[in-house]
Amino acid sequence: QVHLVESGGGLVQPGGSLRLSCAASGSIFKINVMAWYRQDPGKERELVATITSGGRINYADSVKGRFTISRDNAQNTVYLQMNSLKPEDTAVYYCYAEVAPYINSRSYVRYWGQGTQVTVSS
Repeated sequence: QVHLVESGGGLVQPGGSLRLSCAASGSIFKINVMAWYRQDPGKERELVATITSGGRINYADSVKGRFTISRDNAQNTVYLQMNSLKPEDTAVYYCYAEVAPYINSRSYVRYWGQGTQVTVSS
């Protein structure tokens, strides 16, 4: 079993910054993709950013130039630096990871964190 624990959410004024962290622990041999998603009540969960173990990165168009995803493979941790925050960035942010639990695992298992609230408001 793998646990993803997010931290760093909170209330910030428009134009401000927050940094989210997500640490994975448990039975982990390798983590392939790590990502951040977000969900506003009444809306579908949407992809914010992804990063592979090799460092390939993708962003949603709505956050390009404002958000930066990074990861520490040795610590099984992914970060999301969020700058120039807007009210429309308000959502619960979820961490996601594709994990190979053992050296002989034939596939990756998908895990989600419990979510952390980000509220952008004056």
